[in-house]
Amino acid sequence: MPFVQTRDATLFVTESGSPDNPAILFSNSLGATHRMWDAVVDQLATDFRCIRYDTRGHGASTCARKPFDIADLADDAAAILDNLGLERAHVVGLSLGGMTGQDLAVRHPGRVRSLTLMATTAHMPPAQSWLDRAALVRRETTRAILDATLQRWFTPAFLAESPGSVRKVAEEFAAIDPDGYAACCEAIARMDLRGAIGAIAAPTLVIAGRQDPATPLPMLVHLADAIPGARLAVFDQAAHLLAVEQPRRCVDELHRHMTTIS
Repeated sequence: MPFVQTRDATLFVTESGSPDNPAILFSNSLGATHRMWDAVVDQLATDFRCIRYDTRGHGASTCARKPFDIADLADDAAAILDNLGLERAHVVGLSLGGMTGQDLAVRHPGRVRSLTLMATTAHMPPAQSWLDRAALVRRETTRAILDATLQRWFTPAFLAESPGSVRKVAEEFAAIDPDGYAACCEAIARMDLRGAIGAIAAPTLVIAGRQDPATPLPMLVHLADAIPGARLAVFDQAAHLLAVEQPRRCVDELHRHMTTIS
């Protein structure tokens, strides 16, 4: 399997589509892996070079150093682009992946051709709730919060009507390394990008799920308002894990956003 080695992480990376097409770098949610993008990539790979990876501490990616911060996750993304010989890419991130994308666009602006931020935010207090979650998962593994997480990630209708898709997500979540998950929770607890995102120059699309209890719509409205020129799209029939619940809508919005950028 292809891996990218950084100073303190080993990152699993996979590609779909022609290397001659414009590149998209996808960054996954906390508690998910690159597989959360499967249905989106299946449709976008015809026109784009789709690059996915597992965030450090998730899936097949490991990390040798803890604690780490969102900036370290953004540097991981830049290292993947370096390894692939890419000067820049369209960057798409959901939840933790969107936090990573924001920091990448702030500190490595030349690497980001366009930015799509899905179900995410620049600041997510209270910090203590993230520290408490990290401690719980270290004690009892991610299975301790699995049911509550699925309730936040999906609408009741999707939970009832798509048990196969939900089961796949649940299996991936239950297999996440507890220490890797906890370290990412602690990075979120320390994160505050509110004073920086006004400098984002990349064309930005913000996507919200109207039924998302994890990052409610007002968070995404604030994010779109804070980033110059950002456009907000709202999916009425979606909660947090938009790429799994509404892949067709995601593809339509991403295609529209990225094909208008030279």
